[in-house]
Amino acid sequence: MNNILKKLIVMAVFAAFLITGNAQVPVAVSIPFSSEQPNQQPDSNYLYWKEKSEDYHLSNNLFGEAECLQQMGQLLYQLGNYSGAIEKLLAAHKIYAALNNKEAQAKNGNILGTVYYYNQQAPKALEQFREALAIFSSTKNHTGLANTYGAIGHLYEKNKLFDSAFHFQQVALNHALLGKDLNSQAKIYEHIGSILEDQARFDSARYYFEQSLTLYKQTGNLISRIEVINNLGDVYQKSGDYVKGLAFAREAMQLALENKAIYQLQTAYRDMGQNFAFMKRHDSAYIYLEKSRSLVQQIYTMESSRQIALQETIYGTEKQHREIERLNAGKKINRVLIVLGSILIVLLCLLGAVTISRQRLKIRNQKSINERNDEIYHTQKGLMESELKRQQLQEENLQQQLDLKSTELSSHILHLIQKNQVMEDIKQGLSEIINDDKRDQKKQVRQLLQKINFSFSQDSYWDEFRLIFDQVHPSFFTNLTQQYSSLGAADLRLLSLIKMNLTSADMATLLAITPDSLRVNRYRIKKKLQLAQGESLSTFIQAI
Repeated sequence: MNNILKKLIVMAVFAAFLITGNAQVPVAVSIPFSSEQPNQQPDSNYLYWKEKSEDYHLSNNLFGEAECLQQMGQLLYQLGNYSGAIEKLLAAHKIYAALNNKEAQAKNGNILGTVYYYNQQAPKALEQFREALAIFSSTKNHTGLANTYGAIGHLYEKNKLFDSAFHFQQVALNHALLGKDLNSQAKIYEHIGSILEDQARFDSARYYFEQSLTLYKQTGNLISRIEVINNLGDVYQKSGDYVKGLAFAREAMQLALENKAIYQLQTAYRDMGQNFAFMKRHDSAYIYLEKSRSLVQQIYTMESSRQIALQETIYGTEKQHREIERLNAGKKINRVLIVLGSILIVLLCLLGAVTISRQRLKIRNQKSINERNDEIYHTQKGLMESELKRQQLQEENLQQQLDLKSTELSSHILHLIQKNQVMEDIKQGLSEIINDDKRDQKKQVRQLLQKINFSFSQDSYWDEFRLIFDQVHPSFFTNLTQQYSSLGAADLRLLSLIKMNLTSADMATLLAITPDSLRVNRYRIKKKLQLAQGESLSTFIQAI
């Protein structure tokens, strides 16, 4: 009866382990803890990294602060606190991006992607892995590419997409071989073996596990070596070779005992119990399954204690941090009040001193301004008097020049009148000679008369007259020609003589025309100037 009961208990425990046998404790992407860590206790580790992070923050060492945040995030992830881990890793990610440290950003992205996956956020996990792929591709970091492709393949494996998982692990393996990273090669061989094991391709799976085990032996990675030995035992067990499966499980158990690796020891006990159960050795199966169950309980208790200790540490540090911040804020407020009070007193004293000083300065400045204004007034007065005298002298000089030019112009006109009068007398005398009956003198006298008439028609002496006239009346001709373009040279001569207030007789003599012709010319010019019939031409010309 006891044997039957024991078999039933073994079968129940064995069935439970078969159901949970594939459950795995998540393991972070391998970025080892710093060699400076004091111990492996999660609460003390977290406190250590938090203090280091604060020190780096105060010293403005951003890279060191990001590394500490990454270690805290990894620690929280290993204890199953995914939301806390994501918060710390995102903070580190932001700092790496600000520093433009692409390699560190990509490695942190791989850790963050793993945490996202175990937090049931596969799309965000893939986003982080693809970002890391882009960075590692640009830097040609084959080891980084191998780890990232391996993480993507592992994600597809857990979602039962074995073809995609196998493809990405093969790509990862190629990069790992190019990067000559034995640890990466061993981990990828292990993943490929796991994919083939899930597909019941046990011979191929065993080959990849053996390759992985060989590399782990070379690198000295003991924990991963024990896990691969357990995987080989699982492959032989699933193939029906329970003896070899038991041998590998026993080897894994021995290594785990020697190195106090309780997680791997629990798995080895479980695998040994399963192999004994398949071999119908129920007593041994019961013993090892019970040992495995006992270790599961121990691990659960230990993890719970570690998580509670960590939460207490986090709560304590946060509480202490808030208390310190509150005290610092109070001290800061007091210091600010003291400083403000001191500044206020100093400012009042300075304000009084400045007010008195400014009042004195204002009086001195006003006195100086008044003296300077007096000096300026006297100086300007002297300058104005000098300028007035200069202008008076200039006006006197201009008036003298104008009088001189007027005298010259009057003399020139008088000369012209006398000349023309003489010429007129000669003309009349010659006309009388022509009318005489002496035929032999007519030809010569006629020629002389023609020369005199030709002389009257010449304009050369008018050039000199106009030159002098322009100096006395500078804009007269310009204004007339601009406003009345139909005026000719003869019209302008007549108008200039009118401007000089000459008599009609003098104007007729100067122009060598009769008084009747002069009246006709004046009438014609009035029409060109568009003057009314009763409007005086002389008045109009004097106004120009």
